Amino acid sequence: MPRFQQNDNFIDKTFTILAESVVKILPASRQEKEAFNYYKEGLTAQSSGRYAEALESYYEALKLEEDPIDRSYILYNIGLIYSNNGEYSIALDYYHQAIALNKKLSQAYNNSAVIYHYQGMKSAEKNESELATKLFARAAKYWQLAIRLAPNNYIEAENWLITTGRKSPDMT
Repeated sequence: MPRFQQNDNFIDKTFTILAESVVKILPASRQEKEAFNYYKEGLTAQSSGRYAEALESYYEALKLEEDPIDRSYILYNIGLIYSNNGEYSIALDYYHQAIALNKKLSQAYNNSAVIYHYQGMKSAEKNESELATKLFARAAKYWQLAIRLAPNNYIEAENWLITTGRKSPDMT
């Protein structure tokens, strides 16, 4: 995979710390607390490389979690696991589900773009230029969206957009 993919687990770890504090302070239903505990268990397992265990926890969290933004982060983390295991089509499905629930999740746009770019490079190596062009166009679309949401977070992607002539004129 290209270097574009950033480890966004810092955001999840920060979220976990903040959410634990909020859960202690604010009243939350038993279901909300249970969903958060499964999510937290998933993060812990994921950061230790125990992906099967993390997936089990995330799927349990999804059964309980009703908040769309919280669900988007669970789906995003499931996508990360599948991406790390080379199951890119499944990862894309989860990233797209996360985006559908949370249009501001720049990491999901970025990781989708990384996969499309990677697939485009593989297609180009196989001389499948038409497919490569389509995949690079998808990568550009998703990187443009990620950059709009987080302008200074994806410098390498922005450079790729510029050098390949794919940077949208409305991007600053």
